[in-house]
Amino acid sequence: MSKFIKTLPYVLAAGFVFFGVQKFGATNPVFEIIADRSGIDLFEPLIRRLTGVAELTVAALLLVPNIKIKALGALGAIAVLLGAIGFHLSPWLGINVPGIGHALFIVAVAMLALSTLYASKIVPGVIASNKANLQIA
Repeated sequence: MSKFIKTLPYVLAAGFVFFGVQKFGATNPVFEIIADRSGIDLFEPLIRRLTGVAELTVAALLLVPNIKIKALGALGAIAVLLGAIGFHLSPWLGINVPGIGHALFIVAVAMLALSTLYASKIVPGVIASNKANLQIA
């Protein structure tokens, strides 16, 4: 495994911690916008906090030295980022977030690309090792 791939879980975990801890402060403009435009009050603060928990959980999973746990973290990262990108592509939020711009969307796409790359490198090995273990038993 290349040095780049070996450093990816740490880079991704840092990104998820950075964005995850922001969900526990004061109100978040992204979730306020989604709540206002959708008319669903659960987005602020409940879904904002649950999103923060998901992001911090993914970060923790990516940092565990066990490759199977890292694979779970990589797949969780893809799920969280697909949700974020889905909201950016919806009329509830948009790519260009008012007052923030399009940087959040670009970062989400970049993190999704890196998470997918990392998952593509480790998940097949985990699946293969599980198949080998099943055949032995």
